[in-house]
Amino acid sequence: MKNNMLDFNVIKFFGINTRTGKVLRPLPVRWEFPSLGWVKINTNRAARGYPCLATCGGIFCGSMREFIGGFSAFLDFQTGLVAEFYGVIYVMEEAQRMGLTSVWLECYSALLCPAFIVMTNVPWMIQNR
Repeated sequence: MKNNMLDFNVIKFFGINTRTGKVLRPLPVRWEFPSLGWVKINTNRAARGYPCLATCGGIFCGSMREFIGGFSAFLDFQTGLVAEFYGVIYVMEEAQRMGLTSVWLECYSALLCPAFIVMTNVPWMIQNR
């Protein structure tokens, strides 16, 4: 879907209920390139439901604004949090394979940061990986 009027009319035709979220406060977003000699890795996941079909992906960008690589992975039935963990695990394994030593990892889950500090916050199926 591209969220245009045609999509809206199709949804309306089939009688699907829609709800729109109210923007409480707009936030400025800015993506920054990594410092010289560093590689920035951005990860993301896609999962709707609990659990559901899930994917994860990541992109590697160098300090000279060059694309270094990327990946995507189908994870079968997982929760969004587990998909986010797998995305981070995959990019860190790939960074190690590539011999990268100075990486800046960026992900969008506030639940992942505490997990790197206290391992008990990590779901058991990932701890046993």
